[in-house]
Amino acid sequence: MPPLDILAAALINGVLTGGVYALVALGLTLIYGVLHIVNFAHGSLLMLAMFGAWMLVSWVGLDPYAALVPLTAIMFVLGWALYAGVIGRISRGEDRAILLATLGIAIVLDNFALVVFTGDTRTIETPYSFEMIELGPLLLSVPRVVSFAVALVLAALLWAFMARTDTGRAIRAVAKEPDGARLVGIRPGRIFALSYGIGVACLGAAACLLLPSFYVSPQVGNVFVLVSFTIVVLGGMGSFPGAVLGGLIIGVTESLGGLFLGESLGPIGISLVFIAVLLLRPTGLFGAAR
Repeated sequence: MPPLDILAAALINGVLTGGVYALVALGLTLIYGVLHIVNFAHGSLLMLAMFGAWMLVSWVGLDPYAALVPLTAIMFVLGWALYAGVIGRISRGEDRAILLATLGIAIVLDNFALVVFTGDTRTIETPYSFEMIELGPLLLSVPRVVSFAVALVLAALLWAFMARTDTGRAIRAVAKEPDGARLVGIRPGRIFALSYGIGVACLGAAACLLLPSFYVSPQVGNVFVLVSFTIVVLGGMGSFPGAVLGGLIIGVTESLGGLFLGESLGPIGISLVFIAVLLLRPTGLFGAAR
């Protein structure tokens, strides 16, 4: 058994990481909740966003947190364009065709990044990269604390947008009953494109929050695919509160797994959680039984 202070540090670091994981999963659960499909391109789009953040920091000289606003906007436009110009046209409303379209986009993006950026791993350095906050005997990384706080604020803003605005109500109406929404003047095609754009925009924000303490490479999307799917399944497909709570649980699971099993075997805990949820509660923590 590790000392108590080390265990506490692992728990807190897991919670801090889980906050950013939750933001990544929010985009995935929004897309599922509205379009009712699993977005296989989610990890690849996150990888693309992380390279975008890296370029804004390394080439333009922006702070990664300052890059959050322009990159989120860019990723929103990209997500809207992908659905309106590619996915929506290919699928013609068929779920299976949408799945294949997102899978095709993932393959294209992965190979595009490999050609342009090669297989090298890239990181950034900021003046606060190695700064710590002393909390009694614990030392907390400043980038992780800031990223956690910003991720929770963005998650709250997204929830408020969905719950309090007319556009959010239109999105929820289309998610529940697209035919009924069409009868009252809502255009489901535009709502689908908007929802996909917002889901991809979440990845732009998450990329800027991840970059100060994580690396980026053409394969980095694969690291987050299992994490995101596990969070969404754990919290309940389409559930915003479930995505946030699931992100925190998976962050702690990964941190404790790394502490007890080592960094290379730590991710096994995520797979075990995924299997356990499928066996014991397939609808997730906040999912409705069907």
